[in-house]
Amino acid sequence: MSRCLVTGGAGFIGGYVVEHLLNQGHEVTVIDNLSTGRHENLKPVFEHPRLTTRIGSITDPVLLAEVMRGQDCVYHLAAAVGVKLVADDPVRTIETNIYPTELLLRLAVQGGQKFFLASTSEVYGKNDKDRWVEEDDLHFGPTSKPRWAYGCSKAIDEFLALAYHQKFGLPVVIGRFFNVVGPRQVGNYGMVIPRFVEAALRGEPLTVYDDGAQVRCFAHVSEVVRSVVGLMEQQNLPHRLFNIGSDEPVTIRQLAERVIALVNPALDIHYVAYKDAYGHDFEDVRRRVPDVSRLEQTLGFKPRMSLTEILQDTIDWKRNQL
Repeated sequence: MSRCLVTGGAGFIGGYVVEHLLNQGHEVTVIDNLSTGRHENLKPVFEHPRLTTRIGSITDPVLLAEVMRGQDCVYHLAAAVGVKLVADDPVRTIETNIYPTELLLRLAVQGGQKFFLASTSEVYGKNDKDRWVEEDDLHFGPTSKPRWAYGCSKAIDEFLALAYHQKFGLPVVIGRFFNVVGPRQVGNYGMVIPRFVEAALRGEPLTVYDDGAQVRCFAHVSEVVRSVVGLMEQQNLPHRLFNIGSDEPVTIRQLAERVIALVNPALDIHYVAYKDAYGHDFEDVRRRVPDVSRLEQTLGFKPRMSLTEILQDTIDWKRNQL
């Protein structure tokens, strides 16, 4: 069995990755500063004998060097995430997403660790294709719009990881996540499904930004984690970069209507302009749908859980919490 480091292991996705690796028999070390992660995400495995938890920041080079010693693989999930957080604090976004990644890659070359980098659909920017393929061009907005700092910073992470693979032969896997959702996710940072579910269960109108015609795809976290770990288990991958997510599109308005139908058909939808939620300099992407053919061809599967199943699972969890 392997010794695995999971940065951001107390985060929403990180907690599930940790649980999955422990269930496979691996030893797992988590590093998380709990700025957006939560102890509750590790509650199912908190007393596990093969789990070590270190509370600290990935911006601490001494701590990173210490936790990397003796590891066999790294799942680098820690990042500044969430549309609201990115819009409010682009400096934190850039510093958190770029410098620690470079240091971890350098340490991985020295220690010979296999490396998974969590990236994002945000790197495609405003690309106007119906479905995004891994080799598509990246179309970012102007630097005067802080909203693009997140996608740019993660694109730099990808360039770094691929450069370390090319120059030093470091085995890297990059996963571009598309709206990963499910139980334990909270709506504090602009995540739309937990926001909708929490409002519906409180009997409040669901807030939809702009006209609600934005198109997104939502994948259950369990299927995403299966994809991530599955890719890391592959030998001699022909590709290093993968879209990971559902490829079934839905508009945000339709999503709100589905949540209302499952919780309380009497609820209303309240529309709010972007400028009132995020400020005048905010831009959004109208359509974000991945082509996941590369993932399916590599692993023999892709996320398939229906949106209704995902929503019901999230609603049941949140109802129990309340």
